[in-house]
Amino acid sequence: MSSLRPPREDPPVLEEWYRRHLGPDIHDISSSGVHPYTFAEIRDLCGIPAEDLDAVVMDDSVSQGGAGIRQAIADRYAGGDADRVLVTHGSSEAIALTLGTLLRAGDRVVVQQGIYHSLGHYPRAAGCELAELPAAAVREGEIDEDVLERLITPGTTAVIVNFPHNPSGVTLSPPGLKALTERTAAAGAALVWDAATAEIAHRWDVLPDPAATPGDTVSYGTFSKTFGLPGLRVGWAIAPPELITAVFPLRDRTTLFLSPLVELIAEQAMRHAEVLVGTRAAEARRNLAYLTEWMAEHQDLVRWTPPEGGVCALPVFRELEEAKAGPAAVERFCLELLSRHRTLLVPGTAFGAPHGARLGFGGPEETFRAGLAGLSEFLRTREAAR
Repeated sequence: MSSLRPPREDPPVLEEWYRRHLGPDIHDISSSGVHPYTFAEIRDLCGIPAEDLDAVVMDDSVSQGGAGIRQAIADRYAGGDADRVLVTHGSSEAIALTLGTLLRAGDRVVVQQGIYHSLGHYPRAAGCELAELPAAAVREGEIDEDVLERLITPGTTAVIVNFPHNPSGVTLSPPGLKALTERTAAAGAALVWDAATAEIAHRWDVLPDPAATPGDTVSYGTFSKTFGLPGLRVGWAIAPPELITAVFPLRDRTTLFLSPLVELIAEQAMRHAEVLVGTRAAEARRNLAYLTEWMAEHQDLVRWTPPEGGVCALPVFRELEEAKAGPAAVERFCLELLSRHRTLLVPGTAFGAPHGARLGFGGPEETFRAGLAGLSEFLRTREAAR
């Protein structure tokens, strides 16, 4: 339409990449989620009879989310307090509603380097003063104490982090989380905690949700990553009740609420989280073991830091790093891999990493191994041609 104004900003690299390149009959080893379940599998694993589905009345729900799904989320993550749970269309909506309400122009906000695009977008859009938490400051499960003191100062409005980090897989240990929460509270700032893949840990125990006890913490969760239900499009925020109430004017003018049918499935999935997450976590760990061996065999071509949590890593390709290649080079690299071997990676330009790509190991084992085989052949062929 010729009358449309140009967009204020380009779409996120990550979503634009998938729009253009995700399709059938490819080996997708790019995802930050696990192997998706079929609806038949969900009905079987969660014990959802046809009668329960038939009994759903296709009526309105409510802005905060239906009572059943809110209580199920609260029982697992929020100490049973459903008043602090907001159920949304994916965690992306939870991020938009809460950060769009919480932040104002001039607020000082600490944002983790390479964070998921939505978490960084809303502070920028609000006109906040941004301070970056460097990726290098997170080591051995803790954030460097000097960096914490320098960045999280009195007058800071919010500290926005994602652990396990997507895409690097870096995470905090329990002592590291304790130090972060204590520093944030001492500064009078809100901790904004994206826990999309927190249910899968490799090095330390699964971290508790820091919003499990009342306070100024806002945490996000989703069925899209470790539950294997991205198509359900259900996420949540755990937040102070006053913040949840404050988002209603925006939500009531946009998405309003979820379908009661979707809420029923989500509630049963949450009540059966152990089996859903556990099954897919076991598959991801088998894939990670295979990937670890693969990386050792290809260390002349790729370097990486083994992920400490989640289901993705951020390997760096030595060819691109040694050439000091610009951002366009890794995108060409990934496009050539896709064209020649039907294998999909997400270029590191989506995360501010110009020499690497997101590699996900949460998918079906057969597809994952086929994708690595294609990547191996691709790398060896390029090395031989140099």
